[in-house]
Amino acid sequence: MREIVAVDIGGTHARFAIAGIKSERVVSLDRQATLRTAEHASLQTAWEAYAATCGQLLPREAGIAVACPIQGEVLKLTNNPWIIRPALIGEKLGLDRFSLVNDFGAIGHAVAQLGPEHLRHLCGPDEPIRDDEVVTIVGPGTGLGVALLLRRGGRVEVIETEGGHLDFAALDTIEEAIIQRLRGRYRRVSVERIVSGPGLANIYEALGAIEGRPVATFDDKALWAAALNDTDSLAVAAFDRFCLSLGAVAGDIALAQGGTRVVIAGGLGLRIADHLPRSGFAARFRAKGRFEERMAQVPVQLVTYSEPGLLGAAAAFCQEHPR
Repeated sequence: MREIVAVDIGGTHARFAIAGIKSERVVSLDRQATLRTAEHASLQTAWEAYAATCGQLLPREAGIAVACPIQGEVLKLTNNPWIIRPALIGEKLGLDRFSLVNDFGAIGHAVAQLGPEHLRHLCGPDEPIRDDEVVTIVGPGTGLGVALLLRRGGRVEVIETEGGHLDFAALDTIEEAIIQRLRGRYRRVSVERIVSGPGLANIYEALGAIEGRPVATFDDKALWAAALNDTDSLAVAAFDRFCLSLGAVAGDIALAQGGTRVVIAGGLGLRIADHLPRSGFAARFRAKGRFEERMAQVPVQLVTYSEPGLLGAAAAFCQEHPR
């Protein structure tokens, strides 16, 4: 079995593991470690800290996922002061070969390798991913990640997109009022201003303004807790709106991409997994006018695998560097 280092670098954490690869599939993720990026000066020093915890020389091949576009000579991460120069990665980390992929592109590669036990049914037909399929992947988190997974004739292609920056379309008067409120702050209201972790606060504040009442002061984490634990009625209303909007946006993106299946990914998706089936998500996903019957036949699933970023980083390496 071949071993490589899998790395998933986000704004707050850098995750590492030793990935076992067999027949170009990731079969294991061992010696996992999560390091806080604020406690390390660079990718190289975090890599050295991880190597020290392993107590042995690391493999000289790696799949690395990074939370930023893979463009240009210098990569600057969101909410992370590290600066990564792709041309120097091999030299600095002692690697013979590596793959570098956007973090949501890594999620697409992970979905391509996940079995049915790691995909939870949300709505539409309950059936496994087929060999020939167009899979729309949507991931609410700090922003809204969107990717396209194309499966054709045993081959897999992952296409990274910026679908989270589409314009948000209001479907009722409350959403029109939310957009009007947010337009004063952002001028242009993209879907990730609403369908993302921070988007819940935007909805919450707008609903408070609609009702003309003061709103409680929450950070994002506390607001999500209040919404999911039903301890603040306005937070619950904001969460209901979030689920409606997630359904509408996921359906819009599937139509735009020609998706025959939709997969919801990301830590936030997993956190709300028990709530989505009881929300208006499915109804809004299907509500596409003349295409409502078509949308009712689109399976929608949610990733339950604990570390899809690490899995996807390793899977991306497998595709780029087959043995």
